Amino acid sequence: MGKTIAIANQKGGVGKTTTAINLAASLATNGKRVLLIDADPQANATSGLGIEPKQMTSTIYECLVDDYPMAGAAVDTCVTNLKLIGSRIDLVGAEVELISKADRERVLRNGISPVKDQFDFILIDCSPSLGLITVNALTAADSVIIPVQAEYFALEGISKLLNTIRIIKSKLNPALAIEGFLLTMYDARLRLANQIYEELKSHFGQMVFNTVIPRNIKLSEAPSHGLPAILYDPNSRGATSHVQLAKEIITKNKTD
Repeated sequence: MGKTIAIANQKGGVGKTTTAINLAASLATNGKRVLLIDADPQANATSGLGIEPKQMTSTIYECLVDDYPMAGAAVDTCVTNLKLIGSRIDLVGAEVELISKADRERVLRNGISPVKDQFDFILIDCSPSLGLITVNALTAADSVIIPVQAEYFALEGISKLLNTIRIIKSKLNPALAIEGFLLTMYDARLRLANQIYEELKSHFGQMVFNTVIPRNIKLSEAPSHGLPAILYDPNSRGATSHVQLAKEIITKNKTD
């Protein structure tokens, strides 16, 4: 049975979607069967893999609101072994529509359950909020990756997210673990970036990934071409760092 990993941080602009797209592609190119779920109404993970959200007949919205089967909503992508359940802007309305559903916090978990054994990894790209859809993602997940931008204010939001994770562990998903803290947009030339990395390490120790994601122009350019960095420029630092992250996660989970 596959492992479900949410990629979450309520702070925007920390690299959640970039991580989701490129980690999913890197895991897939390592021979793992991967499903990426775009749980963000902005649908950037969908368009970043070259799929036009408006042209999708079924998305995560239909899976959450109409109980549409996830197997039917998953589509092939430009990466072998990587499937996507996309998103559209109408996912914004799902927050309201889920309120009246029974067991509303576990709708996503129940939807994933029938397809979980078809994949080695299921990644969920969460929106930059702690709303009901993100709660669903954390309830469905086995673990969570927390991207942390290499800037001072990024550290301030971690406590709020950790508190949310504690609440979800106590009430909805006791098995939820932290897969790791991932430092993103890292520039080794900046003293502040190195200080933040050291601070993360001193607070969270082994929970901080050894891999860091550098600031890299190819990571920024790739989504406009509808490609992950590993296909856009496989030799770029952005691509190779995500390949390294994928290998670190595979080793940690002993899925070889």
